[in-house]
Amino acid sequence: MRIYYECLPCFVNQTLKAVKTLDEGLRENVLRDSIRALSEIDFSMSPPEMARVIFDMIECHTGPVDHYENIKRKSNEYVMGMLDDLRATIASSADRFESALRLAIAGNIIDFGAKYDFTDDLIHGEVEEAENAPIKPDEIAGLKSEIAKAERILYLGDNAGEIVFDKLFIEELPREKITFAVRGSAIINDALMEDAENVGLTDLLPVISNGAAVPGTILHLCSEKFQQVFAEADLVISKGQGNFETLSDVDKNIYFLLKVKCDVVAKHLNCSLGDFVVRKSGRGAICPPVTLKH
Repeated sequence: MRIYYECLPCFVNQTLKAVKTLDEGLRENVLRDSIRALSEIDFSMSPPEMARVIFDMIECHTGPVDHYENIKRKSNEYVMGMLDDLRATIASSADRFESALRLAIAGNIIDFGAKYDFTDDLIHGEVEEAENAPIKPDEIAGLKSEIAKAERILYLGDNAGEIVFDKLFIEELPREKITFAVRGSAIINDALMEDAENVGLTDLLPVISNGAAVPGTILHLCSEKFQQVFAEADLVISKGQGNFETLSDVDKNIYFLLKVKCDVVAKHLNCSLGDFVVRKSGRGAICPPVTLKH
């Protein structure tokens, strides 16, 4: 998925969030350079590619700093504190697979690249919504069938905190088939290897880094090891908007799981803002945008 005019406010918002802790003079210089980069934007890029350009610009001034380190730690700790209640929800449901899947999608709300902020009400509201959020039964059944048939599954993680919800879903899956992937280095609040270790994912299944500092999965920027695992996977489970934005045109057996948080993605998926999405890649599965500005 490429960049549209409607994406520009999000890039500015990401920059403002990333520089708010800097001193005023440095903040002004970073903002000027970022706006200059946006004025020269290549609209054929995916949104996560442009996000990487912006964060490279910031790091030219600050050095390699994890601007979201505290937020990621608090996100992981907060959702880990919910584990007992979340497991009880899954255990009491009529369909453990579907219940855990819905919670995994609900966890995609923890996204500081979008316009959302982390609050108790936000997280608990999503968990409550998850039970009854409209998802087509055939999409859930299709994913379940693909998981059963696959011999090698690659699960692409997205954000810190969210990966605790992924952990709950993975506990309901054949873990011996699955490899979980995190980002290569710090970008927004995306999960890194240390996050996977802190929430216990590394105790459940193999976890690898994709080798790239991009809030998505741009294959040619990823490590050779990750590219090999991706190529050998019979099924890729892709969490979040960033992974969708970078993989929606890739010819691969991919199931996208996400909460729709912007109008551009909503139009690409032919759905509404706020929808819970389970969508298979391939011809006819993802609708091309027809009304967005170029």
